[in-house]
Amino acid sequence: MHSEYRTTRIRELCDQQVRFSPRHKKLEQAAAAEKLLVEIECERKYSYEYLCFRITTFRPDVSRTLIMGQDVFHDLRLFIEDVTDSADIHVKELGEPVYTVEQLSQRFNVSTKTISRWRQLGLVSRRFIYDGRKRVAFLQSSVDRFVAINPQRVKRGKQFSQLTDQERNEIVDRARRLAQAGSCSSEITRRIASHVHRSVETIRYTLKQFDEKNPQLAIFPSTTGRLTPETKGQIHQRYRRGTSVASLSKQYHRTPSSIHRIVNEVRALRILELPLDCMHNPVFDRARKETEIMGPLPVNESASRKVRPPAGLPHYLAALYEVPLLNREQEGHLFRKYNYLKHKASKLREKIDPARARSAAMDEIENLYGAAVAIKNQIVQANLRLVVSIAKRHVSATQDFFSLVSDGNMSLIRAVEKFDYARGNKFSTYASWAIMKNFARTIPHEHKQLDRFRTSQEEFFTGQHDARTDQYMLESAQLQRQSQIGNILSELDDREQQIIVSRFGLNHSIEPQTLKEVGLELGVTKERVRQIEARAINKLRVAAQHEKIDAPEGSR
Repeated sequence: MHSEYRTTRIRELCDQQVRFSPRHKKLEQAAAAEKLLVEIECERKYSYEYLCFRITTFRPDVSRTLIMGQDVFHDLRLFIEDVTDSADIHVKELGEPVYTVEQLSQRFNVSTKTISRWRQLGLVSRRFIYDGRKRVAFLQSSVDRFVAINPQRVKRGKQFSQLTDQERNEIVDRARRLAQAGSCSSEITRRIASHVHRSVETIRYTLKQFDEKNPQLAIFPSTTGRLTPETKGQIHQRYRRGTSVASLSKQYHRTPSSIHRIVNEVRALRILELPLDCMHNPVFDRARKETEIMGPLPVNESASRKVRPPAGLPHYLAALYEVPLLNREQEGHLFRKYNYLKHKASKLREKIDPARARSAAMDEIENLYGAAVAIKNQIVQANLRLVVSIAKRHVSATQDFFSLVSDGNMSLIRAVEKFDYARGNKFSTYASWAIMKNFARTIPHEHKQLDRFRTSQEEFFTGQHDARTDQYMLESAQLQRQSQIGNILSELDDREQQIIVSRFGLNHSIEPQTLKEVGLELGVTKERVRQIEARAINKLRVAAQHEKIDAPEGSR
């Protein structure tokens, strides 16, 4: 007995008839149910009393219960099949022709799937005994009744008819020619279906079967397999570097539409990883304030003339004097704009679904994030002189000045991201505290008297050699340190090692590279390189503590 009944009443009625009704009554009730099935309108409601009377000629003494017509239609088909199944009728006892699913499929030249769909649409099936076992079958009268009610549906069913070997070969050959011409799978199935007057589903199923049986000759090879995240990343990277969709489609055996979908998916996933945390301000939610927030940078009316750098400074330090400082008003404007851009991008990102991401939405998010990064860089550049001034006060004989500046620049960048402009504090005060706090962690603890080792500006830039040191001891200590550095670098993965080596010129064969240069090599953004570099530096600090890397003895 079926368990898929939608209504409890009809299921209970079926159970009663199966258990208690005699064999001839079951046949009568099945015929009555089939006659009632033809009259059912899916949008109407029917009382259970009426349904029970039409099937059994008995009026039940129950409260009035209304059942939707579509549920009645569904359950009556199950009722007829269950009742005839319990009657144990041999096919030879019937006085009219009977067809199995396969026989009916051959009669109408349609697939067995089409016959299954017809059953759901009202083709009444029963269960009879064939050669000692029960099978689903159809009476001639039931088939004729269905054809008379659904002539157009039966006609359309021929589009799903079984194909001959010649027809299959023709479809495969035509699909192969279209695929070689660059057509996608959906376009191929649609064009072939129109040409041979078959359904799109039939063509798609035929090509799928051919590819599964002949993987070496497949029209769409590997299109059913899942791509790994690494492969998707490669496709996205090559696409950004200018490789055409057609070339990627041929190389990875995917349709052009699949390539576009993969590119958008990877792009969306990377957008979801963007650092869009911001210092929220209630003014961001006021639409009328956007024009003011996005306005131009206020003019610094009290700006003095351009400062000329001292003679003899390295190029990096001299270039810092070319960037004008920001006043309090300009600083507040930039920080508000910076956080607003990330706030707006974050709101748009909440609606991003990697599986159905739209290029227009992703373009807008990336443009907002790019504008925010540009403002952050502007703020950082205007405060680089602050890092240098603090580094000069903390540099010692055992430390490299420019390494200290690089470390301070990282602290400055993090300070920009964490600074809450709405509190009214000057950024330089907050950044100074953050930089000095970081220096306190990175400078070895044994250097307690920093003033003792602090050099003058002239001594630092001339790089004077201290004759008091033992050259042999320095070289030995340097070799030991190189070994220790090699050990702690092994704690990093390949990408982190490459970034650290490139950024700091550790292989001594190339000059230290910028974030942009490293990003171009790896195929990622400057911001992503910065994040990986910061993460790697943190790992190195932990590893350095375990290795107990100290300054050379002779240099103290």
